[in-house]
Amino acid sequence: MTYVVSNLHGCYEKFKELLEEIRFRDRDVMYLLGDLVDYGDQPMELIADISMRYNIYPIAGEHDFTAVKMLTGMDKLLAAGEMPDAEFAAELTDWANHGGKVTLDAYRTLDDDMKEGVIDYLCDMALYEEVSVGGKEYFLTHAGIADFDPNTDPEDYQPEDFTTEPADLDGIYFPDKTLVVGHVPDQSGKIRRGENVIAIDCGVAFGGRLGCLCLETGEEFYV
Repeated sequence: MTYVVSNLHGCYEKFKELLEEIRFRDRDVMYLLGDLVDYGDQPMELIADISMRYNIYPIAGEHDFTAVKMLTGMDKLLAAGEMPDAEFAAELTDWANHGGKVTLDAYRTLDDDMKEGVIDYLCDMALYEEVSVGGKEYFLTHAGIADFDPNTDPEDYQPEDFTTEPADLDGIYFPDKTLVVGHVPDQSGKIRRGENVIAIDCGVAFGGRLGCLCLETGEEFYV
């Protein structure tokens, strides 16, 4: 089976609970639609787990990009024995206040090899995946596609085009594909469906649930 999950935000225990709920096996495939880190209390444990699984494919979200920038920036400053300038200090404070503190604190406990592995994993995440399941085509990304143009090749968009602008649930992006996104948690705690857009962020890091969609059956799972 092919499963799609979004916005785990370091909620590792919920992730393990979900794997048990769907009986995830080696023959199954899972796509994670970004924002692996920040807010939840086990971001490094989550990355350590999924980085060892050959059948789980991560897609980048804006929190993942920001974490890479802040963590690598801090590492460079520490290695040089320097203090951050005002601009970086402001960015760091803003990130820490919006979920990043737990990621930074957890990262600091790692040894150098583990730190390098975390950064490499976050940097290698795709911006989107195009998959075919059961004769249906899906375009998987974190947020949406900013300034979408059907004549523009996905490779020609910038990273922020896939990670910042929420998808229009009532929009038509591809006539022959369903767009599946995360990014914006819904207060209902449920997966939402438009004509050819499915939004699956159910706000697990903010008191909601972790939602999961099976592409073969359309079945929804929640923990």
